[in-house]
Amino acid sequence: MSTSPTHMSEARRFQQLRGHLSYLKLNDAAEALNRVCDQARAEGMSLTAALERLLEIEVDAVEARKRAARERFACLPEPWTLNDFDFAAQPGVDEKLIRDLATLRFLDDASNVLFVGPPGVGKTMLSVALGRAAVDAGHRVYFTTAAELAAKCHRAALEGRWKTCMRFFAGPKLLIIDELGYLPLPEDGASALFQVINQRYLKSSTILTTNVGIADWAGAFGDATVAAAMLDRLLHRAAVAGIDGPSYRLRGHQHQAESLRKGVNARVS
Repeated sequence: MSTSPTHMSEARRFQQLRGHLSYLKLNDAAEALNRVCDQARAEGMSLTAALERLLEIEVDAVEARKRAARERFACLPEPWTLNDFDFAAQPGVDEKLIRDLATLRFLDDASNVLFVGPPGVGKTMLSVALGRAAVDAGHRVYFTTAAELAAKCHRAALEGRWKTCMRFFAGPKLLIIDELGYLPLPEDGASALFQVINQRYLKSSTILTTNVGIADWAGAFGDATVAAAMLDRLLHRAAVAGIDGPSYRLRGHQHQAESLRKGVNARVS
């Protein structure tokens, strides 16, 4: 079967185009090229429309990879969003405040958020939900516990990586420090935490969850001067959400146990 020079030219041009896309590392566009060309012929698309569709595929793929990278970096412990939080079950939470925080306006002026309350009331869930919203909006987020942060800083100091460690914690647009006060910090832990907060002061936002009331920080962290300096920077621009309601986590466990009990009773009957 003979092939016309025009047909050969078009085939060669198609291969060159795919090669150009691959060379420019537009790999998803290169993979979709044949499909988009078929669609263009079938739908009578203009050259501009076909090119827009091809590049849209590449842009979507790039955005998906960036989002996946942000999610890996964030280290969020659960896939919680604000829709997962039952405000009716936790009357101690100021829903209006949380909804306002979910707009992420606090990131624009490097404000902080403090969730203060006893264990189980939903502090971590709310902080993770806000972190998830920030990731979705394209921001770099990092989640850690206070104990983990102190341990990383201590190890970095011993290994001569202190400045690198400080740059790491200063980098994210939003840093979430969970469970401050749950475990005693090492001797240099409060100082390390203060230096992280100081690095981020007026530059980036921090969400901090703690079971220690603000008035008790001096005693809890063993150094009144460091505690006062840390609070000064955290509270300069901050929303403080005190949560005094029932244990949100315990309610969830009780609900799960009740559902299991009803299921067992139904099978028995």
